[in-house]
Amino acid sequence: MRLMDVEPRKPTAKGPAEWFTGEVWIDTIAQGHGSSPMFIAAVHFTPGARTAWHSHAIGQTLYVTEGEGRVQSRGEPIVTIRPGDIVSTPGREWHWHGAAPDHFMTHIAVTEGAAEWGEHISDAEYHADGT
Repeated sequence: MRLMDVEPRKPTAKGPAEWFTGEVWIDTIAQGHGSSPMFIAAVHFTPGARTAWHSHAIGQTLYVTEGEGRVQSRGEPIVTIRPGDIVSTPGREWHWHGAAPDHFMTHIAVTEGAAEWGEHISDAEYHADGT
């Protein structure tokens, strides 16, 4: 019979420059058990920091815990997100997310399946809503 396992907290990791523009920090919360492709993390974005365009094989859910951020699916308008908002992105949908220009933003990311990364979001794309 297997007993519950309590793991110590992992160190905060800097988000890689290949995936992010600006300063981003990641606190891993959990990974799937066995063959589950799930990864859960708290992701902390400094003002203006954002992901590159990307998609997930199965999908991703974001739960905003603090600050103000932005999300966008390719070809759609930028949407402002705030604490308590839940963003559900289906598998293979290209999107990006990050902090607003003048606010920090933290979200819990529940990611299912491998991510495919694309190009970085230009400043013009990021400010396409006029801010």
